[in-house]
Parts: sequence; C-alpha cells; structure tokens
Amino acid sequence: MKLTEMTVSAFTDVMASDAPAPGGGSAAALEGAQGAALAAMVCALTLGKKKYAEVQELAQAGKDQMDGLKEQFITMIDKDTEAFNAVSAVFSMPKDTDEQKAARKAAMQAALKGCTVTPYQTMELCLESLEAVRGLVGRTNASAASDLGVSALSLKAAVQGAWLNVLINIGGIQDQAFAQDYRKKGEDILARALPLADEIYQETLKLV
Repeated sequence: MKLTEMTVSAFTDVMASDAPAPGGGSAAALEGAQGAALAAMVCALTLGKKKYAEVQELAQAGKDQMDGLKEQFITMIDKDTEAFNAVSAVFSMPKDTDEQKAARKAAMQAALKGCTVTPYQTMELCLESLEAVRGLVGRTNASAASDLGVSALSLKAAVQGAWLNVLINIGGIQDQAFAQDYRKKGEDILARALPLADEIYQETLKLV
C-alpha cells in the first residue's frame, strides 16, 4: 500500500516504528502538501464571495495552482521512500567478487543520487508554493488570514526538512561535481524560501 493511501494513524504508526522509511524526506513532503492545501483552502473560501469580487480571478488561479502543488507534494511522499528503499536494496546485493563489489558500489552511488534529487525536488515545490502564497496574503478571505500564516510555516518546515535530506545524502556521493551542484542549488533555494516564509508570517501577524 502506498503511504498516501494510509490513514493518518497508520502512517504515523509506521513512521514511529523501527522501519527506516518513511522518514524525514517523506515527512517534509507531507508538510509541504499541508502547506499547499491550506493555501488552496483560503482561495476556496474567497471564491464566490461578493466581498472579494475584485480578486476572484486571483483566487481561482491560486486555487488551481495550489491544488496542483498539493498533488505534486503528495507524489513526493511515496517517491522519497521509494528512493530510500533503493539504497536499502543495495545491501542485499552480493559482494563476493571484485565485479560484484564494483556493481554494488555503483548501485549505491546511483541510489544516493536518487535520494538527493527527490528531496531537492521537494525544495523546488516549496519555493514555488511560498511565492504563490505571498501573492495571496492580504488579498484573500480575511477570516482565513491565519491559515496562510500556517501554510507558510508548514512550507518553511518542509523546505528545511528536505534540505537536511539533501545534505545527508550528498555526504556519501563520490561524484563531487554532482554533490557541489546540488549543494549550491539547495542553498540558493533556501536563500529565497526562508526569508519569504518569514515575511509571510510577519505580514500575517498584522492581519490576525
């Protein structure tokens, strides 16, 4: 069964067990999905309201975008665990001969790269989501202003959580060009996403 098909209780039970996955990467993706879903909800609560007649196009575009991002985050929940499972599978590979050892080493490096790319993609989704949320603050249903703040906090936790998963995996990658590339790209996203999340939170405080 896919993680995303589990109940909340079952998912958290698996996460709380001694199973190494789902772990932080899937948790970060779930946090991102919650952030996107909250923003979509705020847009939904704005649509059809006469008081917000001037921002109906914004609300509809925001709803469509955040719904799409939510679905992408949900995909990442299982994708992250699948990437980790590829690493785990390497440990069962034979290592009796030099050829087998070489194949095992190559498989591990490929799996670690997969475990790097996946949380990085979650980071990209977080930045896109935060940029969209910033455009909604103060322009959507005022009664749900706090929900946009929570959305930003969720997305901030998601991007930082995904970043930790990028870091722990690039540490074991021998391809230094690959590792440096993803470190640089991840740092660039953080430099944009974290101030944006904080800005949204501070602006929300003025509205609640």
